[in-house]
Amino acid sequence: MQGKIDKALQIKNVVTTAFELSQTELEIIDEILKCSSLNLDRIKYITENCITFHLDKKSIMAFLDYQYYKVEPDKANELAKKMSTEEKEIIDEFITIKDINNLTPSENIEDIRRMFIVMSRDTRVVIMKLFGICYDVSMLKLPLNDTESYFLKLVKEIHVPLSERLGLDKLKLAMNDNVVRLEHPTEYTKLVEEIKNKQEENEKQLKLSKERIQEILDDLKINGHIESRIKHVSSIFNKLHNKNLTLDQIYDILAIRVIVKTVEECYSVLGRIHGIYKPMVGRVKDYIASPKPNGYKSLHTTIIVENQHPLEVQIRTEQMHKESEFGIYAHWLYKENKDKKNDFDKRLTWFRQTVENAKNMSNDEFIETLKSDLYDGIVVVQTPKGRVLEFPEGASVIDFAYAIHSDIGNKCIGAKINGKLKPFTTQLKNGDIVEILTNAHSKGPSRDWLKFVKTAGARSKIKSFFKNELKDENIKLGKSMFNQALQDRGLTSAQVLTEDNLTEILRRYNFDTFDEILAGIGSGSITTSQLMSRLNTLINKSLDEKPKANAVVHLKRNKDGVLIDGDSGMLVRFAGCCNPVEGDDIVGYISRGKGVAIHRQSCNNLKYLESERLIDAKWQAKEDATFTASIKVIATKSDNNIGKLTNLITGLKIAIRGFDAKDVGDNFICTLIIDVKNREELDNAMNSIRNMKNVIEVYRSEQ
Repeated sequence: MQGKIDKALQIKNVVTTAFELSQTELEIIDEILKCSSLNLDRIKYITENCITFHLDKKSIMAFLDYQYYKVEPDKANELAKKMSTEEKEIIDEFITIKDINNLTPSENIEDIRRMFIVMSRDTRVVIMKLFGICYDVSMLKLPLNDTESYFLKLVKEIHVPLSERLGLDKLKLAMNDNVVRLEHPTEYTKLVEEIKNKQEENEKQLKLSKERIQEILDDLKINGHIESRIKHVSSIFNKLHNKNLTLDQIYDILAIRVIVKTVEECYSVLGRIHGIYKPMVGRVKDYIASPKPNGYKSLHTTIIVENQHPLEVQIRTEQMHKESEFGIYAHWLYKENKDKKNDFDKRLTWFRQTVENAKNMSNDEFIETLKSDLYDGIVVVQTPKGRVLEFPEGASVIDFAYAIHSDIGNKCIGAKINGKLKPFTTQLKNGDIVEILTNAHSKGPSRDWLKFVKTAGARSKIKSFFKNELKDENIKLGKSMFNQALQDRGLTSAQVLTEDNLTEILRRYNFDTFDEILAGIGSGSITTSQLMSRLNTLINKSLDEKPKANAVVHLKRNKDGVLIDGDSGMLVRFAGCCNPVEGDDIVGYISRGKGVAIHRQSCNNLKYLESERLIDAKWQAKEDATFTASIKVIATKSDNNIGKLTNLITGLKIAIRGFDAKDVGDNFICTLIIDVKNREELDNAMNSIRNMKNVIEVYRSEQ
């Protein structure tokens, strides 16, 4: 009992030392700390760290009341009535994110969702939440039960990279130390012992180097101060594992930090240090001129010191140090007008975007997207008017356009990046100033855009476009695929789409009409196998056979000279990757939003397509039809190869649409694009080319 009283007094002393408290506030703290059910060790840890982190009195008071609320909600609510409006709002935010242990996996994910929502409103609450998580993981002991193992997994995959994204380096390292301790206990213990054995030598070297750098500051008449540190266990562990190094090969185990007033002083100190210590090649980094994606700024150099070991020196201004210590919270902590939008608000853009994009995601989708975004680095770019946006590494102009507005994304045709015209597939880089170019007459995004987008928001908006704008075409495609699935199973629509079955199917997919389901099949959001499985359950009929990829179907004449299932008006196009011509063995692929694409059956790209969208297709002779073919010619170099080749083709009365020729070593290589009536005419042209002098090889090429 005495121990709890002593702990409560310690917490009170920490708070009263940091803040000037009113009599009412003192009484509130006394009332809270008298509660015997509180985890005072956890409260002390969070309170001390948050005060060190410069959180204000209102957030600390709200945090203490919320701890009371968890065990005595009625009494806590009474105490809250004596608090300010802002404190009550902070308490409500704590209630939103729970801040409790032993959550189920589903509850943990929902808690992370809520944390992102709160982050966009009040970062102080989430910082206190993260300190609580850090304490909780530090208390875990081996062996872990299932709940503890899942919690550790979330700490490693979500909370550690989230802390890094926020710029909370110390918090990230503290969490990571415990992750390593619990996941690799033997290696962790051994590494701690090795570091301890070198402690005396390291401390002597740090003291000597600090003295010499202080002499530099005195000589330059710079009023700065010097700190030193030994690298965290988890950071050393990760380098040992990721880069397969030994402890002696890690060059930044020891570090000295020099904090000065101005940027000019940073560079002056760096020059003098290099005057007395030899810098290691490739280990001088200027994060002032080129900050890290999370805003970190500093000069880094690694030097060889008196004991012939490397020592990292970081040189920064006081403002850079504040931002390094407190991450994006520093922008809130030190801004003059807390009601005015500034860098801090802009730095929260990513969190707000994550909240918006997560609205229609399942828990699994949300966590997978979040892990991907957190582990990828970030790039920070801006609009010409100075609006700052964050994106994961690899994001393109398309991601940027959709982040501005859906209509901007749908009409995007390119961009100006730093004043220069760039295609919309261009990847963004830190510091880019991006202006989106649009065309009001644009038909909208292509399915290929999905290959170039990195953000969940852009991907979702592109898919939404195809669902909404191409609904009629999707209904046609969906109907064709549904009828194909029925035929493969020997069923008719009358058998399966009874009134009761249709009502249940519409309820299951939350649609009003069956056309909406067909549109979903055509757009790819519903698969025929899913629908047929559901219908199979409803009609209680065993359907063991899976749909056949190239099932025989009833075909109708198409205006392009191809027999294909469905309406004769359905859009048919010839795939540009393999350029089929009449006489080739072909297959149709029901593409999303672009009708049926006709491929050669030997096309390499077929293996990447969804098998259930492949459909049988056959040629039907059509007068005056022409087809584009691409052939590759390889010959030894000789005079006028191009002239001889073109004369041969035109002599066969075949039109040339284009060619690309180049010399490679002793060979002449030409890609020839020609129009032919059928496979017979193409084969005749290729045989004629093979008979030319100097020709080594002729074959059809795929683009």
